[in-house]
Amino acid sequence: MTISISSGFDSGNIRTLSITESPAGVRAELEIVTDHQSDFYQWFHFRLANAAGRAVELAIVNCGQSAYPDGWAGYSARISEDRENWLLADTSYADGTLTIRLEPDSNAVWIAYFAPYSMERHHDLIAWAASQPGVEHRELGLTLDGQPLDKLTIGEGPKQVWLYARQHPGESMAEWWMEGALERLADEEDAVARLLRQKATIHLVPNMNPDGSRRGHLRTNAVGVNLNREWHEPTAERSPEVLLVRNAMDESGVDFAMDVHGDEAIPAVFIAGFEGIPSITDKQVQLYHRYRDTLAARTPDFQTRLGYPVAGAGKANLSMSTNQVAERFGAVAMTLEMPFKDNDDLPDADFGWSPARSIQLGKDCLAVLAEMIEDI
Repeated sequence: MTISISSGFDSGNIRTLSITESPAGVRAELEIVTDHQSDFYQWFHFRLANAAGRAVELAIVNCGQSAYPDGWAGYSARISEDRENWLLADTSYADGTLTIRLEPDSNAVWIAYFAPYSMERHHDLIAWAASQPGVEHRELGLTLDGQPLDKLTIGEGPKQVWLYARQHPGESMAEWWMEGALERLADEEDAVARLLRQKATIHLVPNMNPDGSRRGHLRTNAVGVNLNREWHEPTAERSPEVLLVRNAMDESGVDFAMDVHGDEAIPAVFIAGFEGIPSITDKQVQLYHRYRDTLAARTPDFQTRLGYPVAGAGKANLSMSTNQVAERFGAVAMTLEMPFKDNDDLPDADFGWSPARSIQLGKDCLAVLAEMIEDI
């Protein structure tokens, strides 16, 4: 049977340069395709077929010029034969080439940068959530590719909470996090969910970048725009996703906001804040630190040692959502980052950082919010 490598499906991304077969096995040279109308690339997702029982070496040769080349050291690709369980692959990086080695048991195996969260699964999530008691679904509008931008609202309390994910579509762990958050909030027997629904109105946008997600982009939408640099002045032509969400925020107001992401290089879970905004208040800073420190105390999957540099006074980039939301609404806002690598403090040799851990973190983040919701 002829070896085949394909990516013509939801979130697929790879280009095959060559496939060489020999008695020793199979070697393929590949390259990641850039986001449309952009130079960003790092996300890959493809299927290898007709290689059961054979030693396979997949060499992605253009990683040295990718968006975050520092992310490849210590990184392991994910592989799956059932598209449900994604295991760490034997992976190495040297001289700009990422090499993945495997010997699949079946004639179809999927390889990805991280466990994908497909648009079909997104629609299943929306359908399930919208059918739960007390959950309201609203389509905010359409993207440039004509896909719906979905918002779910849960709760009747006065505090306005916004949770939104996947501005950067290749950061698929962010929507796994959303799945966990929605599972907890929709559970009417869960005390954390009951308290939050009583004290707050929670707005969730599980996927802010459907176009980039389906196209197999790392960081941008259908026209190559990084949505997390559009929050100061979004437009319908460049960034309708941000415009629609920010307009909805203007309608409701925002007291607390979490923007959920993944980080290529840092092998840990952490949050980034809004320290450099012009109108920062002591109350905002105190509540931000309280949330951060409480989350670190509640789950060993979160830490405070590693993270991004803090902006100086008045130096915040207001085109980024966390800074814009904190400045615009006086909100306690933060960016949550999960690793593409493993969490080095608690490594998992089989799965690394995984959908299951992302889902659990979503639930843990809500528990911390419930502890302090009255003070926000």
